[in-house]
Amino acid sequence: MAQTTLQLEGLTCQNCVGSVSKALYGLPGVAEVDVDLVNDGISTAIVTSNPTPSPEQFQTAINDAGYTVVDYSFNI
Repeated sequence: MAQTTLQLEGLTCQNCVGSVSKALYGLPGVAEVDVDLVNDGISTAIVTSNPTPSPEQFQTAINDAGYTVVDYSFNI
């Protein structure tokens, strides 16, 4: 399993966390999602997956949910 850390903009409440989690769980290979909500700041989502979705897949899923990926890193 690999972990990807996503820095996200636009999350303001637990409903936002739910929307992001649902979008990420919809990607192939995603086994676990842990979102740390920071109101009016940069929230963090740690995604555990195998195989790991591409950066484009993460970007599209988050954008479609109405939020923005500002940075990401992969930890294998």
